[in-house]
Amino acid sequence: MKQPKNMKILLVEDNPDDVELTLRVFKKYNVINQIIVARDGEEALEQLFDFRKGIPKEERPNLNLILLDLKLPKVDGLEVLRQIKSHPRTQPIPVVILTTSKEESDLTKSYKLGVNSYIRKPVNFDNFIEVIRQLGLYWLLLNEPPPKERE
Repeated sequence: MKQPKNMKILLVEDNPDDVELTLRVFKKYNVINQIIVARDGEEALEQLFDFRKGIPKEERPNLNLILLDLKLPKVDGLEVLRQIKSHPRTQPIPVVILTTSKEESDLTKSYKLGVNSYIRKPVNFDNFIEVIRQLGLYWLLLNEPPPKERE
């Protein structure tokens, strides 16, 4: 399967091991051109929004996917998700929660806020690799994203 050009992911993850493993898997399977890493919720929001103007940054709505952990320092993942799905320019970006949380309330709140998919991270190393590989294949190669709106 041929990879589309200029694919971008925002990976929001505070665990350095999970960041490194995710980057390695995407590189190994040639799934992605660019991954932007945010290591906490505040950094994720800074990547997406220009708070001085109260709007999303011009260059960020072209993201193809956001992989979002829930248990983040500074600003939790549910708040990041709420802000993404609350603005018309960032709302169409697919967001996949990738978390170790087994709390049913996190699952329920995530879907109420508009998450596109919720995946519990496998603890097993090989299973984690396979989940990341499948995520890349589905969301970046198979899924048909909404058309870009003209302004």
